[in-house]
Amino acid sequence: MPTTVLPALAHEEGLAAYMSAIKKFPILDPQEEYILSRRWREYEDLEAAHRLVTSHLRLVMKVAVGYRHYGLPFADLLSEGTVGLMHAVKKFEPERGVRLATYAMWWIRASITEFILASWSLVKTGTVAAQKKLFFRLGLLKARMAIYGDGDIAPEQASAIAAQLHVKPEEVITMNRRLCAKDSSLNAIITEDTHIEYQDLLIDDSANQETQLAEREERHLRRRLLRHALARLSPREQYIIKARQLATPPRTLEELGRHYGISRERVRQVENGAMAKLETAVQEEWRQSNASCCV
Repeated sequence: MPTTVLPALAHEEGLAAYMSAIKKFPILDPQEEYILSRRWREYEDLEAAHRLVTSHLRLVMKVAVGYRHYGLPFADLLSEGTVGLMHAVKKFEPERGVRLATYAMWWIRASITEFILASWSLVKTGTVAAQKKLFFRLGLLKARMAIYGDGDIAPEQASAIAAQLHVKPEEVITMNRRLCAKDSSLNAIITEDTHIEYQDLLIDDSANQETQLAEREERHLRRRLLRHALARLSPREQYIIKARQLATPPRTLEELGRHYGISRERVRQVENGAMAKLETAVQEEWRQSNASCCV
């Protein structure tokens, strides 16, 4: 950029001075905008780019004002919006017959909303377009429906909002909880007269190592018993059991009937008989396993 620097808002109290500063930059007519855009695209003329940016700072201000209620410093919103404006100037193609303000509006808004999503919480809030739409429109829809307070939304209200935004009611409830909650540190002291932190009171709900080891050994034993029991079945019985009981998704009786050239009812009979044999075989393997452990 040229030596003339862009105006900056150092603090909220300087808003009037900032507005006065950006009003000094003239608004470009369509012909001026076209010429400056061509100079930037063809010759990377920094002075042309500077004039394009400064002439649209009013637009950044207008967009940023609409996002002030999210509680973030207005100076940061303006900075992010200006970054979006610079991206728009860099990629703007005047030959398409669209004014820069129309094109830049999307870039400015996208830059500001991405900044809000990234700054709102340590937990990632919006990951897809539908969730981002829900994040920015939930408050407006709640106000229209006279839903106030930081409590949970009633199921019927969540369903009504979900229908308008094409999301699931559960997503509305979850997003509302995130917007109403505030991040807090696990290292925060609970009370002033104690050194106990929030993390000291967290309970680990996972099983202990002994339980996990026992569960893992039981799973291995079940797989071994099933493997030995399956070995006692005929090849056709093994195939049908694996296809009907162990496959995801299971194969249908019709498919197996066509495979073996038999009726679906016959497949059912073979499956039921094989399951009975399998249950008996597993019980025998279990008894033999227990007997060997006791020796």
